Amino acid sequence: FRFILPILFIIPLLACETGQGEQLVLKANNEWLKGRNHSAIEMFKSILKKYPSGQLTEEALFRLGEIHHFSLNNSIQAISYFQEVMELNNNGPFGLDAQKYIAEIMEFTFQDYDQAIIEYQKLIHMCDEPQKNSDHQYRIASIYVKKQNYEQAFAEFEILLTMYPKSTWVETTQFKILETLYALNRCSEIPEHHNNFIDSYPDSKYRSEMKFIIASCIEEKGMLKEAYNGFKALKMDYAYPALLKMKLENIEKRINKKWTRNVHIYQSGYYVYSIEEGC
Repeated sequence: FRFILPILFIIPLLACETGQGEQLVLKANNEWLKGRNHSAIEMFKSILKKYPSGQLTEEALFRLGEIHHFSLNNSIQAISYFQEVMELNNNGPFGLDAQKYIAEIMEFTFQDYDQAIIEYQKLIHMCDEPQKNSDHQYRIASIYVKKQNYEQAFAEFEILLTMYPKSTWVETTQFKILETLYALNRCSEIPEHHNNFIDSYPDSKYRSEMKFIIASCIEEKGMLKEAYNGFKALKMDYAYPALLKMKLENIEKRINKKWTRNVHIYQSGYYVYSIEEGC
């Protein structure tokens, strides 16, 4: 009884103290929502002094990171807070979100693509939810596209299809594979991928963009009239009319230039001579 009695007094005190901490977190969050950033920061810092560890500390650090990133445009300081969350408890309720913020800041704010890939890979190892991991895998593949490392981007897109076949990214990824094949000058592989894609997604939102890629491949083969007709058929559907107009005008110039050259050859007599020689 001598040992149990002190514990019975301590438990209500701890519960009371935790309740006060939760109230302070709530008040600090409200200050931030009202735009009083510095007041919220001071409150969260007071929580850190009073509670050096535990979930209240993790939330205070996490919110400090959010305030600095979203409200104060201080992403360097934000990453510092998010990293502290990870060091305290990367398996806690704020761990995944903190790591996701780190990865996104590295990619979009600092454009440190190599580090961003590492951070997204950490997220995949931390998480066991297929859809979320497919999100991170898609970001990795997209970063390699930004780096113009199309071979690796192609490999990363294929990993997504293999590892996460039920992901909501599958349709987009299959289209991105077509784009990547075109960037790699592997036009001969595109028709097969295109046919498989249409079989799976006959009403895909990417239909016109895929037709644009196919017309571009035909143009590269030198089949200008066929390419022109392919681009012209997209006039009502293509999402980037300025790009389509530029393509059509360039092909028209190439066709006219070729026609003018042939006329010049004919008028100079060389074209007639070639016919007589059977060439």
